Amino acid sequence: MKEFMMVFRNAGMGDFKPTPEQIQTVEKQWADWFGGIAAQGKYAGGSRPAPEGKTVKPGNVVTDGPYAEVKEILMGFTLINADSLEDAVEIAKGCPILLVGGNVEVRPVVGMNS
Repeated sequence: MKEFMMVFRNAGMGDFKPTPEQIQTVEKQWADWFGGIAAQGKYAGGSRPAPEGKTVKPGNVVTDGPYAEVKEILMGFTLINADSLEDAVEIAKGCPILLVGGNVEVRPVVGMNS
């Protein structure tokens, strides 16, 4: 099996404030999806970033980020093991972020020594 990274992005929620029930529903969808990947022995880890951060640019320029003008927000990432890119894409098709207009970028992970 090969390792693949899935990057989750979504547009900002604007003024939308989900109810506790909506949050619970979404959390269950994600838990079920990750649970299914883990049950197949394909889950390899993942996380999501905090909302604050910095960007380091050439010339030692450091700026605050992420930026409000960005159209898509990085929601998180996960690593999975799959037989092929096509297999990883099939797994990504079940991601709950797709239900709310988000997207999943799927890429093979290349070792630093490759």
